[in-house]
Amino acid sequence: MIEKRKLVSIVSAGNVISEPSALEQYAGDMSFVNKVKPDYVVKPRKTDDIAKLIKLARETSTPLVPVSSGAPHFRGDTVPGVGGAVVVDLSGMKYIIRADRLNRVAMFEPGVTFDELIPAVTREKLRLNMPLLPRKTKSVAASMLEREPVLMPKYHWDIADPLNCVEIIYGSGEMFRTGAAAGPGSLEEQWAAGGAQVEAAGPSSASWYRIIQGSQGTMGIVTWASARCELLPSLEEPFLVGSSQLDRLMELVHWLVRLRIPNECLILNNCNLAAIMAEKWPQDYKAIKESLPTWILFYNLAGYDYLPEERISSQVEDIKDIAQRAGVEPAHTLGGVSAFELLKVVQAASAEPYWKLRAKGACHDTFFISNFQKVGELTDTMSGAADKAGYPVPDMGIYIQPIVQGANFHCEFNLFYDPENARETGRVRALATGTINSLMARGAFFSRPYGEISRTIMNKDAATVMALNKVKMILDPDKIMNPGKLCF
Repeated sequence: MIEKRKLVSIVSAGNVISEPSALEQYAGDMSFVNKVKPDYVVKPRKTDDIAKLIKLARETSTPLVPVSSGAPHFRGDTVPGVGGAVVVDLSGMKYIIRADRLNRVAMFEPGVTFDELIPAVTREKLRLNMPLLPRKTKSVAASMLEREPVLMPKYHWDIADPLNCVEIIYGSGEMFRTGAAAGPGSLEEQWAAGGAQVEAAGPSSASWYRIIQGSQGTMGIVTWASARCELLPSLEEPFLVGSSQLDRLMELVHWLVRLRIPNECLILNNCNLAAIMAEKWPQDYKAIKESLPTWILFYNLAGYDYLPEERISSQVEDIKDIAQRAGVEPAHTLGGVSAFELLKVVQAASAEPYWKLRAKGACHDTFFISNFQKVGELTDTMSGAADKAGYPVPDMGIYIQPIVQGANFHCEFNLFYDPENARETGRVRALATGTINSLMARGAFFSRPYGEISRTIMNKDAATVMALNKVKMILDPDKIMNPGKLCF
């Protein structure tokens, strides 16, 4: 067992937490993973602190659990998987290192949230390609490391985007920089030479970021990350398209993304859009939901410094023809929702309370990647499973996001429930775990498995598990980094 005084010698007494009530907050989250209370929570303030903590953990065989986002947590990856762990809370590392408009890149420490980074890049006339309504406490670095889907598929060139480079201290104690940040020279020397830490691949021919992303802190601790940004438009015009038939909207999305027309582009069902836009509960929610068709496509057209009006007007005309062939009609308002209001909402972090908690106080997400042809079938499969389990299908939120320029689609099912209702909680837990095999059998790809389902999914591919364990033994030979997660 690690001694508190040794932790204090590294991060100071004020940054070591041992009070039982405070530790209880890190012992569980809103997922269904078992609660495990850590021995301590430490809050490093600089890279050197993290290096010393990892060295001490290796010497004492102490598990470390990295956490960079603030509560609430949802997926079980920040809950200790074993006893005797120390949670390394990085939320206090909030330095925004730089925002570079020329190279469209921002660099920041892991504690920087979307609510903090958005104003910083906006001042440089940049914007983030961000996920749908992240909570105010969500770490930008954590979101990218988790490969959360982003709203602008037009600029989503690789599954890793918008992540560029990271600095990580592996469980072995070695500090490593990925991509262009690997060198030669220090960061300051690279900046002086015109470098910007934009290229993600490398060093050499290896893409180390692919090992780090999705690893849930089982390889090491990231101390900073850089993100690709996009130019801030000078003019925007958003649209909503409604339909009772998902396939019509999917056809329109296919052509919108294929022709690289819109910036933001996503599909929500009426349950999710009402949950996002409602201000007063439950009256606003019910009124908005009842005013909407089953499926809603939202997309946004953008003009920049040169001829923005002409650019958007030509795109509007192009889309009219595509929409007519799909049998739908874009509009600025749909039911009780304004496209312009929705645009403001999705370009920021979620207002409080977090949108997924407004309906009933808790939410479990089932999500996977699908190709274009399978989205409708998989949506029907999940709806059928929910109906069979006794979960009201009209109350299930659905979010469909084209990614990697429309090559794939992120499919997400939001199961809202009352955490104080044991029967309702049990029903959602059974539904969340019981549908995995049937979804996989129909082509769902769970690229980001968390919690209870991770081993079920990982064990489908013994060769990948073997390869990951070999990499783990190189980068974390003492197995101190977040043991119990994924296949470790």
